[in-house]
Amino acid sequence: MLRQRFAAASALSTGRDARSDNHGRLWTERVDDRLMADAMTDDGERTGEHGDDTHGEEERAHETYGEEQADERAGERQDEHGEEERQRRRRIAALRAAGRVLARVSAAATLGERLAALTTEGGAVYDLDETVDLYGNGIVEELERRVAELLGFPGAVFFPTGTMAQQVALRCWAGRTGNRVVALHPLAHPEVHERGALGAVSGLRTVHPTGEARLPTADEVRALEEPFGTLMLELPLRDAGFLLPAWDELEEVVEAARERDAVVHFDGARLWESTSHLGRDLPEIAGLADSVYVSFYKSLGGLSGGALVGPEPFVEEARAWRHRYGGNVFQQHPAALAALVGLERELPRLPSYVAHAGVVAAGLREGFQAAGVPWFRVNPEVPHTHEFHVWLPYGSEVLTEAAVRQAEETGVVLFRRWSTGSPAGPPGVAFTEVTVAAPGLEWTASDVREAVLTFMEFVHQVVREG
Repeated sequence: MLRQRFAAASALSTGRDARSDNHGRLWTERVDDRLMADAMTDDGERTGEHGDDTHGEEERAHETYGEEQADERAGERQDEHGEEERQRRRRIAALRAAGRVLARVSAAATLGERLAALTTEGGAVYDLDETVDLYGNGIVEELERRVAELLGFPGAVFFPTGTMAQQVALRCWAGRTGNRVVALHPLAHPEVHERGALGAVSGLRTVHPTGEARLPTADEVRALEEPFGTLMLELPLRDAGFLLPAWDELEEVVEAARERDAVVHFDGARLWESTSHLGRDLPEIAGLADSVYVSFYKSLGGLSGGALVGPEPFVEEARAWRHRYGGNVFQQHPAALAALVGLERELPRLPSYVAHAGVVAAGLREGFQAAGVPWFRVNPEVPHTHEFHVWLPYGSEVLTEAAVRQAEETGVVLFRRWSTGSPAGPPGVAFTEVTVAAPGLEWTASDVREAVLTFMEFVHQVVREG
């Protein structure tokens, strides 16, 4: 039974970390609050999705350099990897120990805490005395039913990863339309974070209706020079600042795709939090598309996985392709239960997070102005969701170090890891993603402003140290 599986796992996982002296102090919020997680690791998808190619680098080094030089380079890489891991652990420790944060992330929780949360909260959303799932039945079927109902579609199919889900969706539509060309934004997830899988695995080809840092317009879709079978829209467009179009703009873009005899697929990994900006409920938003992918771990605080929704024939074909892609996993009850908990507890809260993100963004602008920062950008100025970008004219290493020091020395986490912009962009500029969740609701604009002033003091300190 599910209850026995989770109880046994929770008992086994209570090791040194779970029994630490400060355990109660660090995690005093409600379980679902502290495990909300914007579903990214501390370092985010940008640095962890593509895996470690150390072995391939070593082979290339031996081909290019002599044996001794290649061994030296391999040793340097090992030192670099060791330092990266040390810094990652340092960031997590600072986040765990912090008393004030805008959002807790899943990477900061221990195994024992996550399993305990499932055991504690799971019984409210599913009968834990039911038997475990086998190859997608039981609790997985219940999750699929729930998602289809929430989005207003006749069927849904669970996938262990979003990359697999969208591979399957776009492949299915290519077969049905007879056109293997997918129109999407150059910053869309398949183009940036999936190692070219659409072409390498599914034999699809992509075209870009626009190069602007926003979703394409209807005119741009109509003006695309070649035919395409599917228009994929990422809602919101994360790498452009979690941007959304206005509702009438979205309707027009979808209509333009229909005029081109194309189907429309929504990458709705973060669709859950898009209702406030678009001013429509989930079924009406999702109903514009022929199929929609949603994630369970990005905004709902789940463990992993997502789902595709669409018409019944599409869903059944997607199930077949899920099996072919290796996604028909033996048992998935932890991920399914965590998703059900997120739908029950976190989904209703997302509108409040979105509303408060505007307060936080305003406080950031006030703080940077008061600190005399020569240039900064909060993008968008009024967040479209509960996540947005912040840009500053310093190196990413400087800003990340300042953020960690602020957490370590003051117990306040305003920012996490910073990243460099595009290689083609201006040097010395970095950005970070800001997420506002349950812990962030306690922050006033004045609180944010004061935290920015303190953060900039640490920035100047790091800069002086050179």
